[in-house]
Amino acid sequence: MPRDHYGPGHRFLPVGEQLSADEIVRLASIFVSLGVTKIRLTGGEPLLRPDLVDIVRRLHGLGIPDLALTTNGALLGRLAGPLARAGLRRLTVSLDSLDPAIFAAMSDSRVDLAEVLAGISAAQAAGLHPIKLNCMVRRGVNEGSILDLVDLARSAGLVLRFIEYMDVGSSNGWRRDEVVTAQEILDVVSREHPLVEEARQPSAVARRYRFADGRGEVGVIASVSRPFCGDCTRARLGSDGHLYTCLFAISGLDLRGALRGGAGDDDLRQLVSACWQRRADRYSEVRASLTSSLRRIEMSYIGG
Repeated sequence: MPRDHYGPGHRFLPVGEQLSADEIVRLASIFVSLGVTKIRLTGGEPLLRPDLVDIVRRLHGLGIPDLALTTNGALLGRLAGPLARAGLRRLTVSLDSLDPAIFAAMSDSRVDLAEVLAGISAAQAAGLHPIKLNCMVRRGVNEGSILDLVDLARSAGLVLRFIEYMDVGSSNGWRRDEVVTAQEILDVVSREHPLVEEARQPSAVARRYRFADGRGEVGVIASVSRPFCGDCTRARLGSDGHLYTCLFAISGLDLRGALRGGAGDDDLRQLVSACWQRRADRYSEVRASLTSSLRRIEMSYIGG
């Protein structure tokens, strides 16, 4: 989480309030039984969780077709191999710049850029594929890093995704004029490397473009300039067991309480199904009509 979110006296979530590995795997099995085919472990920073490799191994055992993970990469050097052996196949690393100063400003952390790059190499050596890089672009901060990241991705065989700067949570001081739109990003890239648009898959969050010379692809996630709420199929489960049906949610459904209250699998399926069927989230489509005082869950609580 951002450093200014905590300090002396900050109350971190007690271990007892976090979902245990058993609870995570049980809820995952409920989602799989309802038709979910992709599970992504994210954060905060999932590699900080000491039982992560065991969780991945057990989720892999459920037969999930697409098991992925998103990380800041700081601990990837020593965990890439164990995660791959546990059954992880796909990986996304957040990387907003190759300039150490800009990288530090964007991540607002003490994570070392060199360690992240070494972690990406370790993940490649462990056989994780594809490996994606996520870059959030913020005007006046890191738009000058776009082509450097493109060159890295093309030379290293990585898949690059650019993300428009979003007003996730209520504390990042988001302003619309700091958004570098997907089209602006594509214009910068295509001037150096001609692009060919790929057909968009239903429910895909990224618009994909392959390089005309065949050396990989780039994608843009345009939730500000081109919202895709209408075909979104994503739900998010917080580490405290609350289920959110939108990245911009105000509140979530407490599944931890049901779990610990003795709910059976059928009860949990009914809770999840009812929550999903009554969802009407379309924040990205209506953000312009909402007040800036609307409180939203912070990214560090529910991930990307």
